[in-house]
Amino acid sequence: MANPGYGKRSAPQQLPRTREDFSLLPTRERYVAGFVDHLPEGAAMSVKQLAKQLPLYGQQAISTALTALSVAGHLRRVRRSVTNASDETRWVFRTFWSRTARDNEWWNDYLATESNSPDEAPAPEEPDAEPAPETTGVPQQRTPDQAPDTAPAQPRTAEPGPAYLALARLGRNDHRLPLSADDCTALEPLATQWLDRGVSTDYLAHALTAGLPAQVDSPLGLLRRRLTDKMPPRLPTAENPSPGTPAPAPARRILMECTDCGRPGQPEALPDGLCRPCRTTHSPESDKGPISPAEATPPAEAADVRARMTNLRDLLKTV
Repeated sequence: MANPGYGKRSAPQQLPRTREDFSLLPTRERYVAGFVDHLPEGAAMSVKQLAKQLPLYGQQAISTALTALSVAGHLRRVRRSVTNASDETRWVFRTFWSRTARDNEWWNDYLATESNSPDEAPAPEEPDAEPAPETTGVPQQRTPDQAPDTAPAQPRTAEPGPAYLALARLGRNDHRLPLSADDCTALEPLATQWLDRGVSTDYLAHALTAGLPAQVDSPLGLLRRRLTDKMPPRLPTAENPSPGTPAPAPARRILMECTDCGRPGQPEALPDGLCRPCRTTHSPESDKGPISPAEATPPAEAADVRARMTNLRDLLKTV
């Protein structure tokens, strides 16, 4: 299985499984397609992982088979930007799989819907359950106000925000800035003002750790001074744009990858899930579809090439 948020994703509106699935594909592609189709959601789809599980073929053969399956309309590789709980943006790599072959128009419409859907951050791994307290064989006493099946009430603490977490990581990344929990709480309001002005937690950490002296006697005082003196300016936001500022275009949260070489691009620019060089190299002429005028050789140029070849043959005959 891949890490949470990565790996295989099944496309919707697929037909039920039958024995005739992938029957029109060559033997190798049919073998790989049948294996991928039975993988669970979130399974690892890298060439290396698939080659480990399919001993009949190596990595090169698996890569070629996946390229053929992409041309046949069964899969698309994409990378999508997501925002986690710490307000950090990262790219998640996914492989969308469809047992039913789809054409380019269907894939473009489906990926456009995925691009407009809300960001989904990778699900965090669940921590191991805490072991139950050992019993000594003596029944525990219950107070009259305590319900039989409820645990004693414990004070609840608010979850730390992104500013607090960014400050808490400073001591782990640089031993010169060890901060206690009280120090992080005291500096959190200043760090929150930085994040409210549009900077990221990575920018905040870099600004606080750049150019540190060899020894820091008071990490709390140094960071408070830097947070105050280096406060970034407040820039216009989407909610409060400055006069005359054009509205920003909506950000694309999803990019398709070439199934063969991994080059990213918009879905419309990668028909069959392949970039132009890979489509020219690997796809037969019948699978390329209509050739655009930019890709076609001009008739005048073709005639000039034939004339040059004829001239070269004549020269060779005379020699």
